[in-house]
Amino acid sequence: MNSSPRRLPPQALIALVAIVSLEAVFAAMARLGDLSIHIPEFMALALGGGVLYVIALYALEHTRDNRVVLWLVLVGALAFRLTLFSQPPSLSTDLHRYRWDGMVQNEGWNPYAVAPTDPRLAPLHAQGRPAAAGWYVMPVPEIPTMYPPLAQLVFRATWRFLPDPVGFKLPFVLADLAVAALLAGWIRSTGGRNYQVAIYAWNPLVVVEFASSGHNDALAIACVVATLMIIRRAPAKSTLTLTAGALAKAFPAVLLPLALCRAGWPGKLRGWIAAGGCVALAAVCVWPYRHGWREFLGMLKYYQLIFRNYHSSVYPVLLWLTGSHVVAAGVGEGVVIGLVVCLALRHAEPTRAAFLLIGTVLLFAPNGYSWYFTWIVPLLCFYPSPAWLLLTILEFLSYKIFLNYRALGVWHFDPFFQWLCYAPFYALLGWEILRRRAESSSA
Repeated sequence: MNSSPRRLPPQALIALVAIVSLEAVFAAMARLGDLSIHIPEFMALALGGGVLYVIALYALEHTRDNRVVLWLVLVGALAFRLTLFSQPPSLSTDLHRYRWDGMVQNEGWNPYAVAPTDPRLAPLHAQGRPAAAGWYVMPVPEIPTMYPPLAQLVFRATWRFLPDPVGFKLPFVLADLAVAALLAGWIRSTGGRNYQVAIYAWNPLVVVEFASSGHNDALAIACVVATLMIIRRAPAKSTLTLTAGALAKAFPAVLLPLALCRAGWPGKLRGWIAAGGCVALAAVCVWPYRHGWREFLGMLKYYQLIFRNYHSSVYPVLLWLTGSHVVAAGVGEGVVIGLVVCLALRHAEPTRAAFLLIGTVLLFAPNGYSWYFTWIVPLLCFYPSPAWLLLTILEFLSYKIFLNYRALGVWHFDPFFQWLCYAPFYALLGWEILRRRAESSSA
């Protein structure tokens, strides 16, 4: 008697179709080469990939989970990143600054004390130096570095072994893959669904910003995810991973008061020990750069002066209402600080608090570069807001700035494209809030 062939589970079939479709999009991006000179094609592919991504999430959510699909999700995540990893970064020049900072450290200089344009570093500009080709296109070469000390230590180590632009992306792509793996383990161990893992693992913005552009934000995101995984059973240790995240990229610092309060600070000795551990970790990372603190303070003042109102969300509205950059930034800072204090005093549920705080930071920040929005994607695995998922796709519209820059030489975000990006998000977010209120009132 012949046995009938086993059918492929529906969710596995959906996952395979989604992987092939999304891989075709990323492969087409890779074939474009320098994405900054193919912006219309890149934006069309990215937005199209976003549509495929949302359809895939919906289909995975509405089919029965299969264990093999979790592995398919992770295999797809790896394939997408490998496809874009070999592509030199072209949508951002930040990686060139990372490489420069790594090089000057290995030459014996403090990146917080000397700017790339400093005459003393002129020999490092010479052709034939591995970083020379990128030093003049890096962001703000007239000021010392703006990246935190743990990131600087990573830059220093990476320069020794992988100084070329593609190789330099490796630590950040590995951190990105670590986030996907951590989320997969966390979600499955708590009875979550495969589609939740795919929210981060397959997100086109995440893939492009880390695998193609090599942004170092992945280091901080990995620390935040690790913190949220362990904060309930090991609150004191979680303050250390969170401090490490803030030393790699500043935004995790908004979660530190909540983590310290959950560790027992200020009422318990263990809370003070946790706080002391955070200070000690920060001191170890800062110590090699201690002589550049005056220049660092000057850099912060200059940075805040020139980097503001770049593809931001609420900030332009506050600026229009007040007519003052100082007031507009101050209102945003006040809202964030107030929320930080409120959630810390309430000992709020950590993952929910992180979602609220990081979302608030992104909406009120003076700058809204597309890669900043990768910060919230891991949290969407637990709070899959359609509005925020849509925004991570619409952020690709911000790359229209390259058309203006190449045509006019002006680095200015198009207000119309800002409306195209943020207006649908706020409309959908408003609908979500009203729907939840209606559901809670009828319950």
